[in-house]
Amino acid sequence: MSQTRTIDDLLAIMARLRDPDGGCPWDTQQTFSTIAPYTIEEAYEVADAIDRGDMVDLKDELGDLLLQVVFHARMAEEDGAFAFADVVESICDKMERRHPHVFGDASFEDAEAQLADWEARKRAERIAKGEQDGSALAGISRGLPEWQRAVKLQHKAAKVGFDWPGPGPVLEKLREEIDEVRAEFDAVAAAPGDAAARDRLEDEIGDVLFVCANLARHAKVDVGGSLRRANLKFERRFRAMEALAAGDGGLAGKPLEAQDRYWERAKLAERESLKQGIS
Repeated sequence: MSQTRTIDDLLAIMARLRDPDGGCPWDTQQTFSTIAPYTIEEAYEVADAIDRGDMVDLKDELGDLLLQVVFHARMAEEDGAFAFADVVESICDKMERRHPHVFGDASFEDAEAQLADWEARKRAERIAKGEQDGSALAGISRGLPEWQRAVKLQHKAAKVGFDWPGPGPVLEKLREEIDEVRAEFDAVAAAPGDAAARDRLEDEIGDVLFVCANLARHAKVDVGGSLRRANLKFERRFRAMEALAAGDGGLAGKPLEAQDRYWERAKLAERESLKQGIS
C-alpha cells in the first residue's frame, strides 16, 4: 500500500524543483508571467474532464491545477511576498466572511438575496482596498477569456436594468450585426489595402460575438461549454470525414464540393448512431 501524500509533500517537491542548487533548470527559470498561461490551460483541462465525465482524468487534472497554485505560492514566498499558508488563510477568511448565513447569524430569504449580499460584500472589499471605480461594471477581471468577460459585463449591466427583455430582441440584434459584417466585408473587398476598413470589419465581427454571448446568457447556456461542444462536434465529424476519404486518397486536394459530401455522410452516420443508441 502506497504512502498517503499530503500538501506538505507537494510543497516540499516544489521547493526542491525551484532550488537553484540542484533543482530543475526549467522550473527555476519560470516567473509568474511564464507560468500564468499554464495555469489557465490547466483550468480548461479540468473543465474538459468534467465535460467528459472522466473522474480518473478529473483527479489528475485537479492535481495539475493544484500544482499551479503551489508553483505561484512558492515563487511569491521566494520574493518575500506571501507563502502557501497565507493563500489558504486568505481564502478561508474570505469564505467565512462572505457566508455570514453559514458561519454567522445572518439569514436571507432566498438564494437571490444571498447573492445580492455576496456582491455587496465584494464591492465593500474592493472599496476597502482603495478601489475608486464606482461603475456597475467594477470588479470584472481583465484577465478572463474575452467570451467570459463579455457575459460578466452583460450580467452586471443587466442588474441595473440595461438588458434586453428576452431572446427575441437579441436575435434581431444579431441579424442586424451580421448585416453590418456583410457590409464591411464588401468594403474590404473593394479596398483590400484600407486598414480602416479592416478595423471596422474586426469591430463588427466582435459585435456579432458579443451579441452571441448575450444570446447564450439569455438562454442560460454556458458560452464556454457551448463552444466546447461545437469544437468537439466539429472534430468528431472531421475525423469521420478523414476516415471516409481515406480509401479515396484522403481529403487533401479534393474540391470543396467533394469534401462537403464526406461531411454530409459523416453527419448522417452520426445521426444513425444516435438513433441506435450507440455512443
